Amino acid sequence: MTGQRPGRSPALTLAAAALAGGAMLCIAALWSLWSDVDATAAEPRIVAPASPPAAVRPAQLPGPAAAAPVPVVLPKLQSVTDYIEITGNAAAVNDVKLIARVTGYLEGIHYQDGQFVKKGDLLFTIQKDPYKQQLEQARAQVLSAQAALLHAKTELARYTKLVKQDAATQTEVDHWAYERASAAAQLQSALAQVSIDEVNLGYTEVRAPFDGIAGKHLIDPGNVVGGEGQQAALAEITQLDPIYVVANLSEQTVLKIRQNLGQHRMTLADLHKVPVDVGLSNEQGFPHRGTIEYVAPQLDPATGTLLVRGILPNPDRVLLPGFFVRMRLPMGRVDKNALLVPQRALQTDQGGTYLLVLNENDIVAQRYVQLGPVVNGLQVVTAGLTPEERVVVGDLWRAAPGTKVVPQPTTIEAVTRAAGGGTQP
Repeated sequence: MTGQRPGRSPALTLAAAALAGGAMLCIAALWSLWSDVDATAAEPRIVAPASPPAAVRPAQLPGPAAAAPVPVVLPKLQSVTDYIEITGNAAAVNDVKLIARVTGYLEGIHYQDGQFVKKGDLLFTIQKDPYKQQLEQARAQVLSAQAALLHAKTELARYTKLVKQDAATQTEVDHWAYERASAAAQLQSALAQVSIDEVNLGYTEVRAPFDGIAGKHLIDPGNVVGGEGQQAALAEITQLDPIYVVANLSEQTVLKIRQNLGQHRMTLADLHKVPVDVGLSNEQGFPHRGTIEYVAPQLDPATGTLLVRGILPNPDRVLLPGFFVRMRLPMGRVDKNALLVPQRALQTDQGGTYLLVLNENDIVAQRYVQLGPVVNGLQVVTAGLTPEERVVVGDLWRAAPGTKVVPQPTTIEAVTRAAGGGTQP
């Protein structure tokens, strides 16, 4: 058509609109970012200054650890006899089976089984009547023999006068001399029979031969006892006071004792003065004391040991025959300057037994020692300790080796008393 502008295509119009919208969005985003930066720059952030560190007070600084106080003692110096400790058994001094020595019925038992009896107490009676009658018969024989002796003496005197007057023969005098001697012998025989019958009558009463414990009766009343060939025991009685303790010494120990004694050889009187200390398995130490009573003259070739027997009083019957006992015997050597410490101060580790001691600077040191016997609750130290060293005896957990402690001196007597009362020093 003549005189008109040609029109736009609809697709081109839409594309142009889209490009214009995107441009506007980009401009808006850049404007927003620029505004934030300006605002931040215009209003700077104020940061509060950090507070200075608090000053550390001197009281808050850790100081050196205070030294712990521990009780210490000096070793006790005294004369000590060297001992050997061995094991053995208690044995009765007398253990007798009561046997009926005459034949008869057992009439009665006059004690309770297990009763303590005194020497001479009546224990059993055996039928007495036959023995009483035998005794009366023997006494009658004595009277008869006395009469025959008197008659013979009278006749001998008469015929002795008659022979001087030639009124009798010497043969008759000799006859009556024989009769007198025969009657005297019969009298002696009758008197001896009386004694025998008295003894037999006495045997019908079985009495305790010594003080002791009478065991259970082994035969009941009514049984015949004491028959020929019958030696059954009526009971057994055991003496408990005093009592033996028996042990065996090895050959090495015997040689050591002889070496300590040197050339001195003990007599029996000296042997009976040697002390022996005894303790039971449940007792502390050796509370029972006696003396050596017997030493065998030779070693037992089967065991190579020497029998030693002690005897000690047992009034309360604490020891019974067969009890296992601990025995302590002197070795014949005396250490006049032995060092003793309380047993509670001893400790043990893999290296052995040791003590904790303080040096001159009160520093704890570990000291391994060798031990001897225990004397009155104190342990003898034979090596590893000097008399001047202070021994820690309490609060051992505080006294570690190498640490410094504050020593608190005390005495061994005080430590022993405290240990006995169950308190720690």
